[in-house]
Amino acid sequence: MKIKELIQKYEDVIPYLFFGVCTTVVNVVVYWICAHLLAFNTMISTVIAWILAVLFAYVTNRKWVFKSTAYLKSEIAKEIVSFFSCRLATGIVDWLCMYIFVELLNFNDVFIKVVANILVIILNYVASKLIIFKKG
Repeated sequence: MKIKELIQKYEDVIPYLFFGVCTTVVNVVVYWICAHLLAFNTMISTVIAWILAVLFAYVTNRKWVFKSTAYLKSEIAKEIVSFFSCRLATGIVDWLCMYIFVELLNFNDVFIKVVANILVIILNYVASKLIIFKKG
């Protein structure tokens, strides 16, 4: 298979992975700033980081990954509700990982944040592809 064919075949996966990494960086950096510089507790830091990461992810996923064609206010509203609902579900996965592995088991918070975000990226891709930005 030629490189051009591979790029066409995975045209949404490649930018999703790139912006998924960027979203993870936003999530981890904001978490670290809140938890380590501002001395907020783990769960408050996780929530703040999640909110900013989801806002970043929505803009990048809508525009550059799935190239949404929703332009009517009602279509965009439906897309936003769908996006944030799915992200809330995977946000709970992130929060549970942080609570269980950091708060209860005392694992390294930044390590767990990164591992949890890898799981969340996979779940979010599936939700985005099959529910939020589905074609047709």
